[in-house]
Amino acid sequence: MKHTKKILGTMLLTAAAVVATSCVDDSKLLFSVDKPASIADMEYLNAYDALKTYVNSSANPDFKLGIALAANDYIAGGLVTRLANSNFHDMTAGNAMKYASCVADDGSMNFGTVENFVSAAKAGGLTIYGHTLGWHAQQNNKYLNGLLKDKEMDVDPDEKVDVEDYAVDYSTSGYTFWNEVNAEVKETTTIGKNDAEGCLEIKTSVAAAQNHYVQYHIADNLPTVIGKEYKLRIMIKGSAAGSLNFGVGPWSGRAEGAFSFDTEWKEYDFTFTAVADGGHVMTQSGLFAGTIQIKYVKIFHSEAPTVEVEQEVNVQTYKDGPFPFYAMGCEPPVINSCLHFVPTGDWAVLCFPGGDNPLEEGNYVIYLDLTASKDASGVQLTMQNGWGGDAQSITVAVPIKEGNHKVRLNFPDVAGGNYDVILKPQTADATLDLRSVTVCKVVKMNSIPLTPEEKKDTLTWAMNNWVEGMMKATGGYVTAWDVVNEAISGGGDDGEGFYTLQSAKNVSAEDAKNNFYWQDYLGNEDYVRIVVAAARKYYAENGGVNPLKLFVNDYNLESDWDDNKKVKSLVHWIEKWEADGVTKIDGIGTQMHVSCYANAVTQKSKEDHVEKMFQILAESGKLVKITELDMGYIDENGTSVKTENMTEAQHKAMSDYYKFIVKKYFEIIPAAQQYGITQWCATDSPSNSSWRGGEPVGLWDANYSRKHTYAGFADGLSGK
Repeated sequence: MKHTKKILGTMLLTAAAVVATSCVDDSKLLFSVDKPASIADMEYLNAYDALKTYVNSSANPDFKLGIALAANDYIAGGLVTRLANSNFHDMTAGNAMKYASCVADDGSMNFGTVENFVSAAKAGGLTIYGHTLGWHAQQNNKYLNGLLKDKEMDVDPDEKVDVEDYAVDYSTSGYTFWNEVNAEVKETTTIGKNDAEGCLEIKTSVAAAQNHYVQYHIADNLPTVIGKEYKLRIMIKGSAAGSLNFGVGPWSGRAEGAFSFDTEWKEYDFTFTAVADGGHVMTQSGLFAGTIQIKYVKIFHSEAPTVEVEQEVNVQTYKDGPFPFYAMGCEPPVINSCLHFVPTGDWAVLCFPGGDNPLEEGNYVIYLDLTASKDASGVQLTMQNGWGGDAQSITVAVPIKEGNHKVRLNFPDVAGGNYDVILKPQTADATLDLRSVTVCKVVKMNSIPLTPEEKKDTLTWAMNNWVEGMMKATGGYVTAWDVVNEAISGGGDDGEGFYTLQSAKNVSAEDAKNNFYWQDYLGNEDYVRIVVAAARKYYAENGGVNPLKLFVNDYNLESDWDDNKKVKSLVHWIEKWEADGVTKIDGIGTQMHVSCYANAVTQKSKEDHVEKMFQILAESGKLVKITELDMGYIDENGTSVKTENMTEAQHKAMSDYYKFIVKKYFEIIPAAQQYGITQWCATDSPSNSSWRGGEPVGLWDANYSRKHTYAGFADGLSGK
């Protein structure tokens, strides 16, 4: 006889017991049947009440027992809703209240799910713990990076601009290239570098009879071309007002002129037409008595401003032999360094694999260098970043002319990614030989980068806009938030012996690409201050009446490998953020995505450092909330054990560890600082889950039956 119990709090979803009888004979059985041990071993769980009944609310009036769940699952009003309402005081939405869930690529915000979640929570009598306002992950990178793009400048097509061809900066490089001092003034003239001033310096104590008695090169190996107009620019000053003669060009022919200078650093320009190719800038100052200093020399030419240029980013060529890529209908060989297409009907071929063609967001052009046996129509080229339903795919027509030619094709609004390039001759009957594929990015030249100050100002606005939108959507109902999530890097040294903050500079290239590190632009200290200020301002302006509690949340605070250095670093950074006398952080959230270890020594170390973490948090004086508690199991080999392979003893060990964590929280954290514990996973994780897939992380199993961990959690709450 098999008993199946699915227990949600005190509710039984099926009968407590089923008695096996015949449908025609109700006489008593003449023998007894023992219950299977696995069922008998679980029946003690029936005696447990709903989890929240074990919270001593009179001793802990601010403490809330929470559960994390998908907002839409709770809004649906089914099994998840009943479980949450029966067992918990508080909820955390897994993703619905994060930036990427609410902010579209154009910056527009949709808080429909958030608003429905708040309404459902009110109806169910549960509060919501907000997760999260400031974070580097799950941001809309496309929108945020778009805010930081170079700003375009207005361009007058009739106005010429100076394009620098050549520069010598004496503050960073170079002495004179050549100098000649006549014997008459040799003892009274020096030419050399003044390192303190960062300039070339010519000192003449006694004026010479002729100007050319003191002459020297101040620039050499010029890129000038005969007949072309240029501008010579010199930054110069003297100990007194004077004049400097010069010639631009080789010894065989130079454009000549003179600069008048005074005692202040000033730029002087001289426009000339090159009378020969190349050469040098020769200067003469023998008639001047005093000191002449030259900071730099530059050569420019003027031209109409170019709005866009094409910058080559990727090129694909071919090596003779069999078709080198994945076949897509045909496999043209490589002959004479060309993919050789012979018409065979409807077909397509991969001519540039995406792994070799990574592209950033932007506008692109592709050049096909090909030969056709005749004019043809119907040929297409597709560029796509993958093969899933959400892959971007852009297809354009390819004009084919007989003979050798390069075809230029526009690919605007590329989203970014690894783009396969696919040639589709369709039904064209021409033989094609593709020599190369060249991908160029179209770059606007009439743009300049935002300054750091402009970037900070822009992102301060964006953060305020986001927080204001969220506070309007929650209407003052959500009174506690992860104001900033996972700010501490867990590595580096901030100069005071603590970990640095997360940054695109101290993570992998993949993380830097996928995340958006607000602090890199707002500053390590102002980042948190800006989010805190926005939260308090817009909460008060949108119905916030009850005290607002703001937490800084992070993971690995219980780490034993660094003796809890991360939690020590977090407390240190909170002190720095609050040092302005304005910023107030109410609490610290510790995630505690832990594992129970079969190795007794390892497990003891983990438990010791859980206690140390609670002690450090208690000493901080801040409210303390376990925000994301869940647990896996690690066997003696250091391997994570999947739910299907767990033994009864392992489940019970996890139960004991839950009990230990929850009890130590209440023992070590003073009652006035106890703000809550949130279980991150109600049930065990499905095998295909992105979060601890297939692991026994729940208090209920996948069928919503209580597990041994339920008992351990409840015992910890009750203080057993």
